[in-house]
Amino acid sequence: MKIKKGDKVQVIAGKDKGVTGEVLAVYPDTHKVVVEGVNILKKHVKPSQANPDGGIQSQEAPIDISNVMAYDSKAKKAGRVGFVFEGKEKVRINKKTGNKIKDAKK
Repeated sequence: MKIKKGDKVQVIAGKDKGVTGEVLAVYPDTHKVVVEGVNILKKHVKPSQANPDGGIQSQEAPIDISNVMAYDSKAKKAGRVGFVFEGKEKVRINKKTGNKIKDAKK
């Protein structure tokens, strides 16, 4: 999968089309991602010791990875992810702008 946790992405299809956000989680087995502020659902929570009031909470739900595209904040454009070798290191780039995609863990 070319989209990783911590990447900035733009939603290109669905009810949240055009919204940009950071990837919070990636599920490669089901081809889904959780994006910050996208696909918000209401969850009814029973009272418990940890949450004595219970109530209704909002949370992000996964969306299909085909509905998001890597977003370049500098150029303000979404594009596909490509790979380029710099020396012996394989680097991810945004194909539309040619800029590097920063890895969250580096």
